[in-house]
Amino acid sequence: MPLSHIEHYLILTEDLEVTRDWYVDVLGLAVGPTPPFPFPVYWLYIGDRDVVHIGQANASAKQRQYLGDPAKSDGKGTGALDHIAFRATGLVEMLDRLRSRNVAFMERQVDDQGLYQLFLHDPNGIKVELNFAAAEAAGIRAPVMAKDLV
Repeated sequence: MPLSHIEHYLILTEDLEVTRDWYVDVLGLAVGPTPPFPFPVYWLYIGDRDVVHIGQANASAKQRQYLGDPAKSDGKGTGALDHIAFRATGLVEMLDRLRSRNVAFMERQVDDQGLYQLFLHDPNGIKVELNFAAAEAAGIRAPVMAKDLV
């Protein structure tokens, strides 16, 4: 049975509210319905789909049991993750949004894939990649061209 799409990713953080606010304010996700868990959590949505879950690092025994890691208590999750990527629209608006909020980011153009990319980091150090159709970058040239990196 093939995979069809990513459901969500979970961020374990020391500060749920700061992380929630960053994803809402910077990326435009919306806080939405969350099941009645016996521990604090936020679910963030794109439209009607929950895509980012935020939970407490160094969690309670109930949360560790629910996540399938009852013995793990260091709050570091289950391994290394380099980045999460989103397909996006509204490149110019996103550039304005990031600049107005003083969010550091890197731009890269990938002509052979028809992409204009932005890379930024959430408050927990997780790299977030935003991929826009190259057509949205008409008249914009990224400081980094992917073809120059290979």
